[in-house]
Amino acid sequence: MWFKQVFYLLLLVALGGCATTKTPTAEPISSTKAMPNGLPPIDLNSAIYELAVKDGVSYQDVIDSLKSVSEGMNFVNPANFPIAENMKLRGVDPQGVKEVHSFCNLSLGTNIMLDHPEFLVFAPCRVALYEKPDANKKLRLFLALDRPTFDLKSIKNPTPRAQKSAQELEDALIKLMIAASRGDI
Repeated sequence: MWFKQVFYLLLLVALGGCATTKTPTAEPISSTKAMPNGLPPIDLNSAIYELAVKDGVSYQDVIDSLKSVSEGMNFVNPANFPIAENMKLRGVDPQGVKEVHSFCNLSLGTNIMLDHPEFLVFAPCRVALYEKPDANKKLRLFLALDRPTFDLKSIKNPTPRAQKSAQELEDALIKLMIAASRGDI
């Protein structure tokens, strides 16, 4: 009988120990990636990276910069889509600039498309140029990118080579956006 009492006592002590043991809590995973030089962070849960055009940089400055800087980075610009112009043709006020500029750099994107041909649905890469009110309700130009690393999340089991290429492509496109936001030539 004493054996049974000792057994229940040990069981009670063991269960009590489990109940009071603290489980380690995981560090919260950041959902943003910091950017240097005061640039907005990248929201890792969003396909969009948005960057305001610097004060004093005109629409034409941005267009000229996109053209010259992209060519210097070995990008081609196969198409532009003047969304605002098409809205106007349909009698709709576009409320500012609304354009999409496509860019392709096969030296950066080839590995993704070789490993995952279905990634072609995201090609070519797109940078939007548009106007919208800023935090002070002033109409301002913005550039935005459809992030290749986010798009790659739509591919089941992407290869490490594709992941590396998507990151390199995204980094290059963000550099292009930064230059264009300053009107660099």
